[in-house]
Amino acid sequence: MSDSMQSPVVTISSGRLAGRTSNGVTSFLGVPYAAAPFGENRMRPPQPVEPWSGTRSATDYGPTVPKGDYPPNYQPLFREVVIPGEECLNLNVWTPDPGAGGLPVLVWIHGGSFMNGSGSIGEYDGSAFARDGIVCVTINYRLSAEGFLYLGDDVANLGLLDQIAALRWVRDNIAAFGGDPSRVTVAGESAGAMSVTTLLSMPLADGLFARAIIQSGAGAHTLTPEQGRLVGGYLAEGLGVPPVREAIAGVPIDKLVRTASDLVAAVQTTPDPAKWGTLALSLLPFAPTVDGDVLPAAPVDAFTTGQSRDVPLLVGSTRDEARLFLVAAGTIDLVDDAILGASAAAYGLGHDAVARYRANRPDASAGDVLAALISDWFFRIPALRVAEARGDGDTWVYRFDHPDPSANHNLGAAHSVEIPFVFDTIGRPEARPRIGDSPSQAVADTTHGTWVSFIVHGDPGWSRYDQERRATGLLTDKVTEAADPAGDERALWDGIR
Repeated sequence: MSDSMQSPVVTISSGRLAGRTSNGVTSFLGVPYAAAPFGENRMRPPQPVEPWSGTRSATDYGPTVPKGDYPPNYQPLFREVVIPGEECLNLNVWTPDPGAGGLPVLVWIHGGSFMNGSGSIGEYDGSAFARDGIVCVTINYRLSAEGFLYLGDDVANLGLLDQIAALRWVRDNIAAFGGDPSRVTVAGESAGAMSVTTLLSMPLADGLFARAIIQSGAGAHTLTPEQGRLVGGYLAEGLGVPPVREAIAGVPIDKLVRTASDLVAAVQTTPDPAKWGTLALSLLPFAPTVDGDVLPAAPVDAFTTGQSRDVPLLVGSTRDEARLFLVAAGTIDLVDDAILGASAAAYGLGHDAVARYRANRPDASAGDVLAALISDWFFRIPALRVAEARGDGDTWVYRFDHPDPSANHNLGAAHSVEIPFVFDTIGRPEARPRIGDSPSQAVADTTHGTWVSFIVHGDPGWSRYDQERRATGLLTDKVTEAADPAGDERALWDGIR
């Protein structure tokens, strides 16, 4: 291979980039899509990148946004990446051929409770998508208070505006990498999936993507303005400053990160409804706020009026979502019948509903039953509400059903377990604490192949979802189409969730 092939150069709107080709995939890493969000840009909407002269090296991941670490229980399961520097609003591109044209594009928005994560996490390596003819892009966006502080002023949802800036960058520049700006699929998991749901509902994002994938996160987790101001007030109180943007932006970033993280820990460890209201259930004090401008309406409400109905959507969850939280915390075996009943009541379910969950799992512990119930409240039912609200839009629903808990440290098909299978990065050692020491390549082939089919052809391979049959693709080492799986449990949430 010639030097020019090993270090390909592309020209984008802000200058020239030199990437790297390895094993038939060319990558361009750490590419800024917006100006550094510091100084006069701090806590303000994203600003354009200043053009550079010469050729900029794009062979290493760029800086990550300010953030804390995961809580201790989750650190062994999620390897946080921290790269210092101010140009943190950057993205990464993997392409099969920068000289190609018309290739489909995947834009990935990472999860992490709007508090953690980055586009440079190893299991998000886009090489397998590039191998299969797709230009893959992963992005950073502002997190925590820097991205989602709401004070009722004229600035809101900066993290969402960052995501829109990245999508506009893709629209304007992806052809330089072989991609087609009219064939963009935006996808995300957890907070990233909540972001995708929100983007679907936002007129500001109209036309920036042609398809969408929502993995384990839907539109139920937005804040009202009242909730946003509540969180902003508690944050300002913790910082010892007035609840105004200029005062909070004047706080050193490391102090703001620590205080915001402490606030989240307080919600999650002592979720007092008297203090937090419904945030005591959602546990997400920093999230998109329905401000009436950037986000005009709650996503599901927007979908019922037809917003983005013409955008094909793949939406779903994993079978055992909440086992991640109960197993990581070491509490799943501490749940007894009294805790199960009280917890179910907090989510709106009575004795008969708990009995139904138990009857469907005759050998399960109380902790196992609680995990199933929370999985539905937090993830499955909100995903189905999105599908229902879209009416006759092209919507496909999936459930990821691998592995059994015995294969991966009692987690099962828990929250985020599907990600390395989607990216076909199951060989990465940092994923093993979540997916087990012997992950199935057949499951990776099926799951990754399903995503490729949807991104390329707009169809994952089973029937569309409607409220009569409720067709769902169950993903293991094969795809099995099922009609309304666990439908008796789904029906328990009608009028509740």
